[in-house]
Amino acid sequence: MPVLQPIVNIAELLVQQGITDVVVSPGSRSAPLTLAVARHPRLRVRVMADERSAGFVALGMAQQSRRAVAVICTSGSAVYNLAPAVVEAYFQQVPLLLLTADRPHEWLYQQDGQTIDQPRLFGAHVKRSYDLPADYTHADARWFIERSINEAILFSQQTPAGPVHVNVPLREPFYPAADEAFRYEPVRTIDWLRTEATLPAEIWHRLLTEWERSERTLIVVGQHPPDPALLTVLQQISDELGVPVVGEITSNLPRNDLFITQTDTLLAGLTPDVAEALRPNLLITLGNSVLTRNLKTFLRQYPARQHWHLTENPDRLTDAFQSLTTLIPVSPRLFLEKLFADLDYQRFLQGDDDDDSEGFAFRQHWQRADRQARRLVQQTVFGPDVPFTDWSATARVLEALPANSVLHLANSMPVRYANLCGVDARQQISVYANRGVSGIDGCLSTAVGAALQTDRLVTLLTGDVAFFYDRNALWSAPVPPNLRVVLLNNDSGHIFRMIDGPSRQPELETYFETPHGYTAQRTAADASLSYRACDNVDELASLLPDFFLPGDQAKLVEIKTDKLANQHQFATYKASF
Repeated sequence: MPVLQPIVNIAELLVQQGITDVVVSPGSRSAPLTLAVARHPRLRVRVMADERSAGFVALGMAQQSRRAVAVICTSGSAVYNLAPAVVEAYFQQVPLLLLTADRPHEWLYQQDGQTIDQPRLFGAHVKRSYDLPADYTHADARWFIERSINEAILFSQQTPAGPVHVNVPLREPFYPAADEAFRYEPVRTIDWLRTEATLPAEIWHRLLTEWERSERTLIVVGQHPPDPALLTVLQQISDELGVPVVGEITSNLPRNDLFITQTDTLLAGLTPDVAEALRPNLLITLGNSVLTRNLKTFLRQYPARQHWHLTENPDRLTDAFQSLTTLIPVSPRLFLEKLFADLDYQRFLQGDDDDDSEGFAFRQHWQRADRQARRLVQQTVFGPDVPFTDWSATARVLEALPANSVLHLANSMPVRYANLCGVDARQQISVYANRGVSGIDGCLSTAVGAALQTDRLVTLLTGDVAFFYDRNALWSAPVPPNLRVVLLNNDSGHIFRMIDGPSRQPELETYFETPHGYTAQRTAADASLSYRACDNVDELASLLPDFFLPGDQAKLVEIKTDKLANQHQFATYKASF
């Protein structure tokens, strides 16, 4: 198929630009793209029949590898099925390269099958869209394709990373003749050199002056991938400069004696006096979205006089707490490392090792509140006569996680329960959750993608509605053997029983919770997953050690709980504030 040689060359260009993984959903119009990647010896290709799952599997793979993963699908409604994963990748800043086959545009609105208006289909939720020509005979068309693919791959990975869409109109014939050999021609690659932004000296000194004037500085970390170097400098700033550092389980700030991680509890039911005592003069934020409502509400109701937000190459202002005064467009890690080095050197010159300053007292105030909140959570899930609930089961699962493993948290209540419990710093757990737009639609698929991309054990903690909604993640065998699924099955959309609004409505069960009566036993059998079920704490404790052992088969444990017991436990916890 000589006329489609530029499409064959796309596979080679992916390889030359560092892409190693492609997720393909079967289709006829996309055959030239599929064959090009499937026959390339240096590409790993995963087939996912459901395009929605395919997008999320690619998302999970890209989260782990920190580089773009390509997704190929056929034309028509198949492309729209990528949309949930695309918007999640956009707001979570994860690089994806979407290669969508299309019909030549002259056939649009001509009652031809699988033909929709695909260029710019994803709108503002991709970093950029490209529409390739349907005819490749002219040299300029081949040059345009090569240049566009170079740009799309590079642009997807430029900070802030995100999805990029390349629409590929294709004419018949799609399939090579039996005697037609594939060849991958040399391609031209274009480098996009990375630079690090630095601040001019006068601006840097102005920021240092503002820092020194603040006796009560607070650092808040939103959702952030694991970053040991960032973690180190945050520990140094908190420990040696007396600054409280606040984060959540999705910030990858572990539970230790230094960081503040129990904000959902310690900021609940604050009196005005306590809130003022916790209020910073200077707030420094980094990372993406904040999970807990109480933290967001506190920072909005008690704004700092100065609020710096650190983000590299911002494409818009992010003012989540309605208090932003300064956007600092640099790498948060590099900024904080230089800040600590300069302040530490200044303290050395001045002989200032005073840990009794107001700044250290401010940190201690936050830490005392955090310890009290942690004790309350411990009593709620481990105290005498505590019933077997989703929350108490979550606490025991998190404590049993193998060291240096990966934890994926499904949305709705699982991510909230896990955040209330936290993970211990000694476990060195890497935590991920689809908190870009916080949907339940691809949580299982994302975890499958992560397990495909790493040799580490990957555990998904998920609720029943999220699990059954995304069962097609297990459709395309084999499921990676390093995947562990912990399914909290209370036979309902449990979160609606916890929210004040729907929980008071007589239509709660029918229109919000939607009980289903399903178990995962047959789903696990269909996907060849090892399956265990339990409904009490002793059974759970006995099966977890074997569940987390390595093996040649993915495993699922279904934890069955009573939704009324879950509701009562959570209501008792909230009443204790």
